[in-house]
Amino acid sequence: MSTDLTASRALAPTGAKASPFIANTIAQFRGFAAQPAVAKSLPALGLVALIAIAALIWMAVSAAPQRDLMRGLADEEKGAVVEALKSGGIAYGLDKTSGTITVSEDEYHQAKMLLAAQGLPKSAPDGAQAIADLPLGSSRAVEGERLRSARELDLARTIEAIDTVETARVHLAVEAPSAFLRERSKPAASVMLTLTSGRSLSDQQVQAIVHLVASSVPGMSPDGVSVADQNGQLLSNRNDGGVSSETERQVAVQAKIEERYRQALETLLTPIVGAGNFTAQVHAEVDFSETQATREGFPKEASTVRSEEGATTVDAAEPTAGGIPGALSNQPPTAAEVTAAPNGAITPIAPGAPDPANAAGTKREENYNRSYAVGREVSVTRQQIGQVKRLSVAVALKNPDGAAPRSAQEVAALEKLVKGAVGFNGGRGDMVALTARAFAPSATDAPAWWEAGWVAMAARNVTALAVVLLFVFGIGKPLLKRSNAALARRAEAQAAGRNAVRGEIADAIAERAQRDPDTKVTLEMIEAARSYEARAALIRNFVRQDPARAALVVRDLIRADGKDGDHRHG
Repeated sequence: MSTDLTASRALAPTGAKASPFIANTIAQFRGFAAQPAVAKSLPALGLVALIAIAALIWMAVSAAPQRDLMRGLADEEKGAVVEALKSGGIAYGLDKTSGTITVSEDEYHQAKMLLAAQGLPKSAPDGAQAIADLPLGSSRAVEGERLRSARELDLARTIEAIDTVETARVHLAVEAPSAFLRERSKPAASVMLTLTSGRSLSDQQVQAIVHLVASSVPGMSPDGVSVADQNGQLLSNRNDGGVSSETERQVAVQAKIEERYRQALETLLTPIVGAGNFTAQVHAEVDFSETQATREGFPKEASTVRSEEGATTVDAAEPTAGGIPGALSNQPPTAAEVTAAPNGAITPIAPGAPDPANAAGTKREENYNRSYAVGREVSVTRQQIGQVKRLSVAVALKNPDGAAPRSAQEVAALEKLVKGAVGFNGGRGDMVALTARAFAPSATDAPAWWEAGWVAMAARNVTALAVVLLFVFGIGKPLLKRSNAALARRAEAQAAGRNAVRGEIADAIAERAQRDPDTKVTLEMIEAARSYEARAALIRNFVRQDPARAALVVRDLIRADGKDGDHRHG
């Protein structure tokens, strides 16, 4: 009783008296636990509870980590997804802060396929649905806003098709057409992206989004599109056509040229020396300067008369008298005149024409205006941008393991092949260096053993087993020992109390038997007597009251002693 009272006081709050209800409840519980049947079953109940707690710990620790399944869904969409997961027997979780539906990493792809087979989650309304829901009798302003919203939805759904983009929102700033405005502002757009955790967009992807939006709106230029992510970082300013973007473009062109030469070397050397038996590096010095020259010439041979205007004037003097007076002037010439003419022919003088003999008195004047067309040649020369100025190639060959190094003739032959593959040009200063060396041992490209899939599962199971063993042997077993010890002490105390009561009763009976010889004595009373005097007095009364039974008892004792002696001698 004192032990129960001490325990009740210990369970009461410090500095305050326990309420009667709590004290009564504790007393009832202790009374229930003190029952023999309950006390015997407490270790078994404790073992069952320990196993249940260990199983819960195992399930909590060895379970696969959770992975986000759906984000940003409406409540009705979440309800449909949860019902589908329940019907499919897939355990799910719901984040209390963000409302995100999560599933085990081992069941992530199975849940995805299950939802896809049922058409969940339902896609957000697209532009066609927004136009179909347009009410009849809407004003022109309302109709324009609905059409703009439909276009924004279509663009957002298109951008979300990119693998890295989780959700997208598009806002268009397009001025409504009006006949009263002479100047209109250019349309613009802003795009808000929510990217997948741990992922980022490349410059090419950002430019693709910018041009996609700009091409979908009439009159919109790529400069009017702004793209930002969920962290508030502006993504579209990285390619604004400035110096940085031009430098990045030049670096990309140079890297592409070098990669092309490197691929040519790999294609050439892999069948000859084998994959992994060589390394090749190419550096291309590229000229990105832009030069333009214009030349204009006038060839002398390319001139011709386009037009000619003019006249010829001849002034003749009075003819003088000649010949023989009285003779006719139209007489044929004599033979001597004909013979004197060259080739034996003479040109007769036309009637009225002046005599050549008198040509000294003739005046001839020419006046012409000629226009010439002169040939004109214009030549424009523009130098190619991104032309390779100089090429440097370095190739290291691996010497065969356990064999003789590569000979100089083999290296020279391979060097000629390399020069032919890259288009070696000594005039521009190209350089090709090829050498054969022993490669240092390098780690294999295979993933490390700790990156294998079974390692994570084994680590979770081992951790769960360690936690369970720690709980069982570090907490459960000491508690069970302490409980068993407490039960043993309680049983000993109860047994000692019963023995004490039995002894007091036996002493009282022996004392009564001594005072009253007629008191009926039994064997149990004799066995319960603690002192020799009390037991002897009870035996005397027993023999006096029932001699026959006393004789039987003595006979049984003698037989029992005889059997014990036989066993001992045997």
